[in-house]
Amino acid sequence: MSLLVVGLSHRSAPVSVLDRASLSTEAQTKLLQDAVAAEPAAEAAVLATCNRIELYADVDKFHAGVAELSTLLAQHSGVGLEELTPHLYVHYEDRAVHHMFSVACGLDSMVVGEGQILGQIKDSLARAQALHTAGRLMNDLFQQALRVGKRAHSETGIDRAGQSLVTFGLEQLALGAPVETWAQGKKALIIGAGSMSSLAAATLARTGVREIVIANRTADRAERLVALLGEQYGQSPAEGDDTDVLARAVPMGSVPFELTRADVVVSCTGATGLVLTADAIAAGVEGRAGARPETARGGLPETALRGEAPQTVRGEVPEEARTASLPPVSIGTDEDCPLDLSSVPPGFSVMGEAAVAGMDAATLEQHAAWAAGSTVDRRQAGRRGVGADPVDPELIGALAATAASVGRIPERRRPEPVAGPPRPEPVLHLLDLAMPRDIDAAAHRLAGVRLVDIEALAQASADAPMAADVDQVRRIVSDEVAAFGAAQRAAHITPTVVALRTMAADVVAGEIARLEGRLPGLDDKHRAEITQTVRRVVDKLLHAPTVRVKQLAAEPGGAGYADALRTLFDLDPETVASVSRAEESTEKNAKSATIAYIAENRGPA
Repeated sequence: MSLLVVGLSHRSAPVSVLDRASLSTEAQTKLLQDAVAAEPAAEAAVLATCNRIELYADVDKFHAGVAELSTLLAQHSGVGLEELTPHLYVHYEDRAVHHMFSVACGLDSMVVGEGQILGQIKDSLARAQALHTAGRLMNDLFQQALRVGKRAHSETGIDRAGQSLVTFGLEQLALGAPVETWAQGKKALIIGAGSMSSLAAATLARTGVREIVIANRTADRAERLVALLGEQYGQSPAEGDDTDVLARAVPMGSVPFELTRADVVVSCTGATGLVLTADAIAAGVEGRAGARPETARGGLPETALRGEAPQTVRGEVPEEARTASLPPVSIGTDEDCPLDLSSVPPGFSVMGEAAVAGMDAATLEQHAAWAAGSTVDRRQAGRRGVGADPVDPELIGALAATAASVGRIPERRRPEPVAGPPRPEPVLHLLDLAMPRDIDAAAHRLAGVRLVDIEALAQASADAPMAADVDQVRRIVSDEVAAFGAAQRAAHITPTVVALRTMAADVVAGEIARLEGRLPGLDDKHRAEITQTVRRVVDKLLHAPTVRVKQLAAEPGGAGYADALRTLFDLDPETVASVSRAEESTEKNAKSATIAYIAENRGPA
């Protein structure tokens, strides 16, 4: 059996695909159950976070395992296999171990060095153990990954290379200002009461916010988080100490009202639909500012904000709203330009790729010729090659091919900006850490609102500097991978060695019994001395080969020594398998006994 991981992350897939492929807790449970029910996999575990979905399994066939795990990921994520496959990565055996250890150390995180991943790995292992899908390999791998991650954080300065996703997100909201200064005196609304929301609440409490409101569908969890905040950072209203933070819990139905009071909103729930729509956010800003906010220049029309146009895809702007904002824009009023510049708001360069978002093929040809410096008759626009050569023939040709196949150039969410009127200072800061997203992406178009989501964090972190300690962590990972592989390979040959020694003991016992039949008058003292001598001879003969074979098996490529040992001594494969089963049974019994002992001696809570 061998370790295999199939997954996708922020490094291999766009946020839109990760958003759609995210797994609920129920979906993770079903995925694990189906994985171990599949033929190639004996045990499995799922690691699902806001920016990765990975399925680990112990398989006996590589190609069959990859096909089966990929199919299961597609089925349970709801994303078609053909669409999902280009974004999947596969790691096998030592490479899979290296990937897991790198993840545990924060080397593969969106924010390098963040430590929250350790809690997520721990939760993933606990889920697999509860569902009985984790066997020896999954337990060894995940537990060792936790130890390696803790070692990396304790022995190096990897924490300086990055922060938690929450801290990084708050830094993006603060636009370069110190978070402690930016957050001082603000009111925060936290939507959700899970681990990420708890981390956000604690982080904001440490930065000096004046008030934290927790909204959650389950009131008990929200109250529990409020109690924890009160113990560590809080005060009673009578104390009147402005340096401490007040925390309170509210039902989800109070979120619209709390939006009119909050300065900062952090949302991270497991909801499958939007928690905050653009309409709700606009209403919150209106209630705060006293007037309904207008959209930013080039943003959504008012009808979209009122919700009059239905959304065909969750979190996606309706077609009417998209086409309304698509016309290319210009900073000039050239009469030769084939575009209707009078109806287009300013803000983007007419010469860039962003300018042609939404054009059909004919208009694109005309625009290309105009950009090259000549005018074109619109009646001739549909012909290729009309007018002067375009500024960038390859780019225009590629865009024309796209327009011909899909009808128009797709909109770019972040076109190429030029100097334009500045946006007003935001009065409401939104941080969306959920996957799939909790907050409507259209909110970034609203004046007075600043939205930072997973996609924005991915772009911001792409250029983040990495600390020198990262190299040291990579060395730790390499050393730990080698040690883990050696231990696994040595453990693989142990049942064979045990079976060999068992066979030798049986041979000794048989020969002693035969000796007693031939020498019935042998007294007990001499019988014991002869028995011990024969056993010593056998032990000495087996000692050097068994020690050496364990050393050789621990080296890369040493898996074949177990087969060689079984062949040389003609060991029964069933005997070796029975030793393995006995060891697993002993481990389970010991674990059960430990749990029972702890429960028995824990005493009253």
